[in-house]
Amino acid sequence: MNGFEFEKRVKKLARRQGVPCYFANHGKGSHGRLYVGSRFATLKDRRKEISKGLLAALCKQLDIHMNDL
Repeated sequence: MNGFEFEKRVKKLARRQGVPCYFANHGKGSHGRLYVGSRFATLKDRRKEISKGLLAALCKQLDIHMNDL
């Protein structure tokens, strides 16, 4: 799964739960923050693949379960 697909799945999950979700570019480069409610996670280059460890860390930061995606 790449960053764009992760963002799309998280936004769909947030929409089902009625929680606001948006992506904001953060400074220069390809990094940005994905906000879900009051929580956020920093995504690197959204075109690249996300490893399993990073995926687990992002889900933990956003307080969502990997199975929900």
